[in-house]
Formats: sequence, C-alpha cells, structure tokens
Amino acid sequence: MTAPLGWQTARIAEIVPRGARVKSFFLAPERPFVFKAGQHVDLRLTAEDGYQARRSYSIASSPGQPERLELAVEKLEDGEVSSFFHEVAQVGDEIELRGPIGGHFVWDVADGGPLLLVGAGSGVAPLMAMLRHRADQGAATPALLLLASRSWDEALFRDELIGLESRQDGFRLMIATSRDAPRRAGDHGRRFDRPMAAEALAGLPEAPRHVFICGSNAFVEAAAGALLDEGVAPGVIRTERYGG
Repeated sequence: MTAPLGWQTARIAEIVPRGARVKSFFLAPERPFVFKAGQHVDLRLTAEDGYQARRSYSIASSPGQPERLELAVEKLEDGEVSSFFHEVAQVGDEIELRGPIGGHFVWDVADGGPLLLVGAGSGVAPLMAMLRHRADQGAATPALLLLASRSWDEALFRDELIGLESRQDGFRLMIATSRDAPRRAGDHGRRFDRPMAAEALAGLPEAPRHVFICGSNAFVEAAAGALLDEGVAPGVIRTERYGG
C-alpha cells in the first residue's frame, strides 16, 4: 500500500495578480516538494473554531522549481477558500498543503509528442506547468495550446505564452476569446467548437500522441467531444475538471 500523503506548512512567498479574477500564489513548502507537470495539491484552511475547508489546486510552475510552487487561484462567488486567498491572504502567511497528487493527468518530456493542450480559464494552470517544463528542458516536442477565455485581458499567462511561442521551437498558441474579437492572426473570437478543434489538429505536424484538456465540466465535455468527432483516438485524451 502507498503511504498516505502528509500535510506540511507552506509560506506564501509572493502574490501576483493575473487579471480581475485570478491571482497567482507562490508557496515555499517547508520540505522538498518533487512533482510532475500536471499534478495538483490539496490546501487546508483551519478556522479558530476548528472548522476546516479543503480545496485542490493544480500546480502551474515547472517541476524544475520544487522550492517555489505557483497556484493560480480564481475567485469564485461562493468559494470560501478562493475568497480567503483573494481577500485575506498576505505574503508571509502560512497554510497547510499536501501532495503532489495525481498520476493520470501528467506529462514529461520523455513522453514525447506531438502534444495538444486545451484549457479554459484557470484550467490552463496544469498545462502551463507542462509548457514550462518543456521550455526548461530545452525540448522541441511539437506542442499546441488552445487557450479559451472570455476576453483578451482574462487570458491567463497570455504574455508568457506569447513569449514561449516567439522562441519558435515547435510550440504554437491559439487564443479563443468568447467576448472579444481576435487580436492576433490565427486566434478566434468565439467559443471553442469543432472547426476550431480541426484547426488545432492541423497545426500539429502529425496526429497528437497526448491530448490534455482542463476546464469546467461543460468545457471539457465540449472540447473532448469535438476532438473525438475529428478522429482523435479516445485513448490519447486525458481530462481534468475544476470547480467549487
């Protein structure tokens, strides 16, 4: 049997706004934290009266930086944990975390490609870890990220992703904004649909060996369905859903 993951304390080392509804929290764990791109952690908050709240968040940082974990936390209207992070948490505060968790939604440079990543909103976080890992390793694995967002300003990690694409090392970025007109050639001003899935597949040199989709339930179902309709084999598609 696998030993249960233990809780440890992590200090908030830095807080970076990522738009109107998302902030990145950089955590410094008290113990070494080795993980794979795509994995997540559990966070636990304990109130003075003993009440506890737990939530899971994907790690957005590269596995090459185990001493500094980045979590992209989106503020939800009814989210008690996300509200705490956005309204109360400050640099220097300590929280409890455990992990890494998850072995299905992970990618390593050794796994090869082509790699097709499809993410919506804060669902791009684990995909960002994969792309940062790819860049850190100097890999030329063909990869394409289709990032769906409500607006250009809300496209998470937009500038960094554009910078990664400018390296011209086999990575391509497509941004789909449902409430904004496209800002760049090759981007789209509509919701994800089957023609967009077909275009993304055509942007790879050959059929993807790995497909990772992350977002809300509705988005994941729509994206996976569109890719399956375009002939992607079910066995290469891995999904992860967020909420709450």
